[in-house]
Amino acid sequence: MDNDSFQMRALNLLLQIPKGRVTTYQELAHAMGTRAYRAVGTAMAKNQFLGKYPCYKVVKSSGEVGQYAGETWKKIELLRDEGLEIRDGKIVDFKKVLFRADEFKV
Repeated sequence: MDNDSFQMRALNLLLQIPKGRVTTYQELAHAMGTRAYRAVGTAMAKNQFLGKYPCYKVVKSSGEVGQYAGETWKKIELLRDEGLEIRDGKIVDFKKVLFRADEFKV
């Protein structure tokens, strides 16, 4: 994989998200200087290095968890392991745990 690729830039930004925090496809795209939210989603979906790049920390702007390698339950489990509370498929206190675009160092 080319280190200059859109996907690698997006994946590398994930490493900045602290434990117990999440970001959205939109916030991640804004941090990259683009409005290509769907491209960020595609980049996360194509992540072949799940153990290295925590794409489970990227959720929908509504606070809904969304999918993770086809296994939503696994994403919920990983988020709960970080101390996040999930209720009815949504992150409780979403705004408090949201890692915003301006918090990324690009």
